[in-house]
Amino acid sequence: MKKVLFGIGCALVLASGPVSAAPSVNGSTGLINNPSADVLREGEFSLGYYHLKDGGVGVFNTNILPKLEIGVAGFRYDHQDNENYVNAKFSILSESVLNPGLAVGIEDIGNTRERSAYAVASKALPFGFRMHVGAGSGRFDGVFAGIEKTLNPISVLTGNNVFPATTLIAEYDGKHMNYGARMAIVPGLKLDAGWRDHDGYVGVSYTY
Repeated sequence: MKKVLFGIGCALVLASGPVSAAPSVNGSTGLINNPSADVLREGEFSLGYYHLKDGGVGVFNTNILPKLEIGVAGFRYDHQDNENYVNAKFSILSESVLNPGLAVGIEDIGNTRERSAYAVASKALPFGFRMHVGAGSGRFDGVFAGIEKTLNPISVLTGNNVFPATTLIAEYDGKHMNYGARMAIVPGLKLDAGWRDHDGYVGVSYTY
């Protein structure tokens, strides 16, 4: 009986993982503003673009070494100087059924605006939830946290999905509360929309 209950618990936790890795607005794989403990697997890359109130940001991440993700984020503003960030994140511990994932990273390594170092842990929970908690310097201003809730596709009698898998996101980035939704359209392709830094945003990303 214990083995059966343990197996059910494992299945619930594994099923509650994210739709798939996607870049955050600031570049690193993560939520809205916050990074997660996820890193791209070796050989993977992600591209994304987010339209913000005062401009937009294009992001690119890749993994050229095991557990090491590097990337860039290019901010293009309407009424101020453009900014380019170089980011890096290293996975210390991969997430499993029993333990959280753990990663450390640096955003804006060149200190274009504000170099920010951080450590973050991510853990899938039952029923489609996933928690992220971290602490960092710079823009993080101490503790940051976020939670995701994945809504799996609902199937009708024919087996067709009523809507794509969608992840709802709420986070505190050290200064603001942000809210969003990430919809998986086809494998690797995701659409994002929500409320960030007191303004709306929309985005699209692709991970391969």
